[in-house]
Amino acid sequence: MGCVRMPEYTLDELDRIIVAGPAELLRQTIFKPWRGEDFIPGIPGGSLYSYIAADPKSFNLLIAERDAPTSAIVNSMHDMLLSYDVVRREWKAQCAFPEIIVNEEAGTLSLLFTLRENLYWSFYNSDRKVPVTSDDVVFWYDEIEGDPAFNSSAYNSQFVEMEDGSIDRITIEKIDDRRFAFHFPRIVADPLLSTNRNFGPKFIYGKAKEEGGTQGVLDLFSIASDPREIPSMGAWFLTEYVPGLRLVFRRNNDYWDKDDSGANLPHYSENIVQILADSTAFLLFKEGRIDTFSARPEDLDELIRDQGRVSRFRRRQNDYTVFNAEGTLGAMMWGFNQNPINAGSPQYDWFTQKEFRQAMSCILNRDRLISQVFRGLAEPKLDFFPPPNPYYNPDITLRYTYNLRQAVELLASIGIRQDAGGIMRDGQGRAIEFDLTIPSDIAMHSDTATIIADEAAKIGIKITIRPTDFQRMVEQLTASFDWSSLIIGLGTNFFPTQGSNVWPSDGNLHFWHPFQETPATEWEARIDYLYNEGKFTLERERAQIIWDEFQSILLEELPVIYLVRRRSFFAVQNRWDFSNFYFDNLNGAEISNMFLRQ
Repeated sequence: MGCVRMPEYTLDELDRIIVAGPAELLRQTIFKPWRGEDFIPGIPGGSLYSYIAADPKSFNLLIAERDAPTSAIVNSMHDMLLSYDVVRREWKAQCAFPEIIVNEEAGTLSLLFTLRENLYWSFYNSDRKVPVTSDDVVFWYDEIEGDPAFNSSAYNSQFVEMEDGSIDRITIEKIDDRRFAFHFPRIVADPLLSTNRNFGPKFIYGKAKEEGGTQGVLDLFSIASDPREIPSMGAWFLTEYVPGLRLVFRRNNDYWDKDDSGANLPHYSENIVQILADSTAFLLFKEGRIDTFSARPEDLDELIRDQGRVSRFRRRQNDYTVFNAEGTLGAMMWGFNQNPINAGSPQYDWFTQKEFRQAMSCILNRDRLISQVFRGLAEPKLDFFPPPNPYYNPDITLRYTYNLRQAVELLASIGIRQDAGGIMRDGQGRAIEFDLTIPSDIAMHSDTATIIADEAAKIGIKITIRPTDFQRMVEQLTASFDWSSLIIGLGTNFFPTQGSNVWPSDGNLHFWHPFQETPATEWEARIDYLYNEGKFTLERERAQIIWDEFQSILLEELPVIYLVRRRSFFAVQNRWDFSNFYFDNLNGAEISNMFLRQ
């Protein structure tokens, strides 16, 4: 017995869906990427009902660097200096306007920013407004991101290597209340990238640091804070937080962004964010109680099938539309712990040999992942830079794709062979077995890990899957280093010099072996050199050569192994006007310009 009437397909329709599979699913969705179209003026008002999967850990901007749910919440109350239009490949002013000043004779560069007029740290339901000034940015750069005690992910981006091999810092200078300048000791190729940031209010964070030091800053804006005490210079105020249930945001009308008619953006004045497991969110979306839903592979058939179909339980149509986007530009990655803190363990001996990592790449059956986990709606991720990266080269791709025979040969080349019982053992007789840590509570990760473990077992390798809380994974990566292998996502390299804390060997998220004082291997030393040279190379052809080698080394040494680029599906209730709605693999879902149908 069920409450929802199943769709009545004919036999021919069922055969077509079974045979066509992904193509039929795509046919029933809308492909609407943003390609630079202008947004039309919208109708202000209304509430957006959305969801997140986990509670924030804090409302502190610094803590948000390391926790995705926290970052999504906190960033809505802040603003970046700049944004990057990945379609037009150009920088745009957000809360500040940039001007690049090059001194070719001295070989230096300055980047002058001018804050927009009438920027405020505002407080909800209060007349209190504190102007945003250069002091906020200078303090955040010098005293928060620039203080090693905070271990900020932005710390590494403040330094450049000079031509003589020494390290010098990009400094910041206050010019006046609205103007400040970053001074580069060398001319760099992408100064806007390394200086773009958001920042917190000095009058709050500065006082906390002065009175309580590092811990005083980290203790600010806990989840027990009164939302009225949290200032916003972004698009939203947080007005309510009920742990495990919801967050409520209301539009900050002091925010600078407007549509062409002068109306505040976003158009909707309230965002009610429920805290829900994906399975619960799916049910509530189907009931019309949530406005947007990012579909999981296991929900896709039902979600697409039931568009506009009558629900017996609700006695009305499931009134929503499903949009699709091409494969994501980034991908989850499989990494191996090479930190010498684990020296002496069998895993360390194996993981530090590139042939072992190459063999693991050869047991990764991406076609099986695509078929069984992603329902055919994905494609292999075999490159390092994605196509929008200016130095993407389609000829540079992974050589170590699924081939169990090649995996066995690679392992044999370093003395690892199967015994009479089919168990893979190293030269000391130790069975090849290790853990694979994955984020817990997401079926897609569990299914992916299960397939990896099954393929490994075919050649006598035992992989034990360890579902782990995401915050615990962050601790393992950055502090305890007590992990074996793991699956994690670290975003997309739209620029070659993104990831200053990941790819250089001294980075705090160079996660297979972070915080290296000197490169542990020759290939890492070469990556450091190329990364640094690429940062300072302005001539396009020469830079391409540098970044080609950079990509080639990482795809040969394989400290991380990319998995697949999954297609994305995003559903929106039809009570919203779709004139300004777009969904693609460059920008995700563009909802800030949406407005309610009239």
